[in-house]
Amino acid sequence: MRTDAETIKLTVADKSWTFELRSGSEGPDVIDIGSLYDKTGMFAYDPGFTSTASCESAVTFIDGDEGVLRYRGYNIDQLVKQRSYTDVCYLLLNGELPELEQSKEFESHITYHTLVHEQMSHFFRGFRRDAHPMAIMTGVVGALSAFYHDSTDITDPQQRQVASMRLIAKVPTLAAMAYKYSVGQPFVFPKNDLDYSANFLRMCFAVPSEDYASDPVLARAIDRIFMLHADHEQNASTSVVRSAGSSGANPFACIAAGIACLWGPAHGGANEAVLKMLESIETPDNIPSFIERAKKKDDIFRVMGFGHRVYKNYDPRANIMRETCHEVLDHLGIHNHPLFEIALELERRALSEEYFISKRLYPNIDFYSGITLRALGFPTNMFTVLFAVARTVGWVAQWNEMIDDPKRKIARPRQLYTGSQERHI
Repeated sequence: MRTDAETIKLTVADKSWTFELRSGSEGPDVIDIGSLYDKTGMFAYDPGFTSTASCESAVTFIDGDEGVLRYRGYNIDQLVKQRSYTDVCYLLLNGELPELEQSKEFESHITYHTLVHEQMSHFFRGFRRDAHPMAIMTGVVGALSAFYHDSTDITDPQQRQVASMRLIAKVPTLAAMAYKYSVGQPFVFPKNDLDYSANFLRMCFAVPSEDYASDPVLARAIDRIFMLHADHEQNASTSVVRSAGSSGANPFACIAAGIACLWGPAHGGANEAVLKMLESIETPDNIPSFIERAKKKDDIFRVMGFGHRVYKNYDPRANIMRETCHEVLDHLGIHNHPLFEIALELERRALSEEYFISKRLYPNIDFYSGITLRALGFPTNMFTVLFAVARTVGWVAQWNEMIDDPKRKIARPRQLYTGSQERHI
C-alpha cells in the first residue's frame, strides 16, 4: 500500500497537469484521473475499460501474469480443498471465513430461504417449453422483487442482508425449476436436510416416481464448480451489476442484469462453446485437422477452452477443475464415451504440443467444467445457468460493497463522439 503521496505529470502541448498515483494492497498502481476533465477539458479513451479501474474493492484479487486468484486474500486452491461453497459465500459476504458455529448458522439461514413463492411457478407457464433457460432466469430473478418487497430498500442494511441471503438461496431453486420446465418434468421442492450442492442436484434430477439418492462425489464436484466460479473481480457481468446498482436499482433487478450479461457467448457461454466444439470434432482422429485450422492466421476458427484473456499463465482454477473432472469420469466410468475420448485426447495434445505450449494455450476452467457438467447430466443450455448460480454470491458481495462505498457515484462513462457536427434542415 502506497503511503507517500506521489504524482504523475501529463503534458499536452505547453500545458501540464499532475495526477495522484495510488496503489492498493496488491496489483498495479493506478493513476487517479477522476479530475481529468475538470483540469484538462479532456476525457480518457479506453474501449472496454481494459486499463481502467472502475472502483476500489476488497473482494477478489487476480494476477493474470502469475496465475493467481484469491477471495478475500485466500488462494482458490486452499478454499476448494478445505472449505465448502457456503463457507466461501460467507467469506465473500463478510470478509472472513466462518467458525464452525457460524458456518452452521449461515447454512441454516440459506436453507430457510430456498423455497420460492408458490405463485412464481405460474411464471414458467408463460415461457415456451423450448425457451433457453437463461432467458427464463433473466425474467424470474428480476421478478423476485415483485414478491419480496420487504428486502428492496437498499438504504436499510437489514433489508440488504435479507436480500443477499434470498438471492443466494433462491437462484439455485429457480435454476432447477428452469431445467425441469425445459424437460417437461414437475418441479422438485428443496429438502432441508441436504447441503447446498446436494440439494441443487436433487432439485434438478429427482422425479416423484422414485427415490433419489444423493451421490457425494457428484455433489462435491458441483460444489467445487460453484466455488471456482463464485467471483472473478470486475468482469463484464459484475461491472453490469455494479452499474445497475449505482442507480439505486433493487438487488433483484441488479442480479437479473448480471445474468443477462453473463448469457453472452464471450462471457458465461464459453463452456457451452467447448462442448459444441468437441461435438463438431466427432472423433479423436479429426483432432489434428482442427489443430491445423487453429494455426492458420487467416482462419477465424480457434480451439475453445484454451488460454484466457486475464490469465497469461495457467488458469489457477483449471488444475482443480481438471482433477474434479477426472474424479467424476472415473466415478461414473464413462471415459470411453466418444465425447470424453475426444476431450481427453485434445487435452493430451494441448499439454504436449509446441503450438499450445509456445502460445500458453493451456486448458482453462471452461474446458474442464463443460466436460464435467455434461458428465453430471446437464445439457449444454444449462451450463451458463449453473455459472449464474455460482456467481450470484460474487455479484451480491460486489453489490453490497458498492452500496457501502461513501464515494459511490452513478456509473456514467463518456464517449469519443465521431458522428456528424451540427447540421441544419
